[in-house]
Amino acid sequence: MIKPERLRKGDTVAIASLSYGMGGEDAFLPRYELGKRRLEEVFGLNVIVMPHALKGIEFLYENPQARAQDLMDAFKNPEIKGIICMIGGDDAIRLLPHVDFDVIRENPKIFMGFSDTTSNHFMMHKAGLVSFYGPCVLADFGENVTMYDYTVNQIKSVLFEPTDRLEIPPSSGWTSEFLDWANRDNDNTRRILTPDTKGYEILQGKGVARGKLIGGCVEVLPMIIGTDIWPTGKAWDDALLFLEIAEDYTPPEITTYILRGMAAQGILGRISGIIFGKPRAEKFYNEYKDVLTTAAKEAGRADMPILYNASFGHNSPICTLPYGITAEIDCDAKTLHLTEPAVL
Repeated sequence: MIKPERLRKGDTVAIASLSYGMGGEDAFLPRYELGKRRLEEVFGLNVIVMPHALKGIEFLYENPQARAQDLMDAFKNPEIKGIICMIGGDDAIRLLPHVDFDVIRENPKIFMGFSDTTSNHFMMHKAGLVSFYGPCVLADFGENVTMYDYTVNQIKSVLFEPTDRLEIPPSSGWTSEFLDWANRDNDNTRRILTPDTKGYEILQGKGVARGKLIGGCVEVLPMIIGTDIWPTGKAWDDALLFLEIAEDYTPPEITTYILRGMAAQGILGRISGIIFGKPRAEKFYNEYKDVLTTAAKEAGRADMPILYNASFGHNSPICTLPYGITAEIDCDAKTLHLTEPAVL
């Protein structure tokens, strides 16, 4: 996998809207502007917005090729050192016919987002580029009042300050509180963090499991499976599969079906372990535990390490997980580490 150059203060990053176009709607422009300002003021970056990113929901839905053009143009531009996604959505997969993998491969740079951006991450993975399952402009950089320290520190540690070994601890608190972004009265309301007394839980397994990180949002995977960007064979050998649930409180049974499908492909037999994010608002918290251990047992992997309640995806604050980088679950110590730098 090709590692991109790390970010430095003064670097230029681009905001791209590759799925839902809400960032360009009048009601959400202040949220976009706040996220852009945080990239500039908190991280010292120069920020540009790609030409179609603010054209709104209807235009971006009707023109996936324009979204893909923004992505390709951002990769081609040598001045741009990173691409940050505006928000997720539900149809980033529609960019696939318009993506040139050679452009991505020949112009490596940081690419970050989560949720529906899972589809784009698998495009990066096919091109051989390390990408980053992490914060997006509206949901994280545009956080009410101030960004969470955990989110900020994780971004800086992974993207700006490469180290040979980096611990990714669980966040000490979490929130899934909904505050309407379109309601300006909420702008000065800080979301309440609930203390996380559970930390990482090891559902099964002993010792240390190592592997290259790969995964994303569970609900997006069915749109990817069977396409040209779905990895096959050796790509799953000894990998660490990270998964998280979207904001729709998907019934645990859906995850069961997806994991069974992955088992039928031989994937659960090849990976070295699973990292599972905290279910949004902790809904179905215990049910998802049962889903994971049952799927592992059905696949003949009752001893496979499973780390549960990780801080990424559809809760806040969140960490940043790099695709294709070696990570390590220590079941005895209940820790998660990156064991190599994710950037150059």
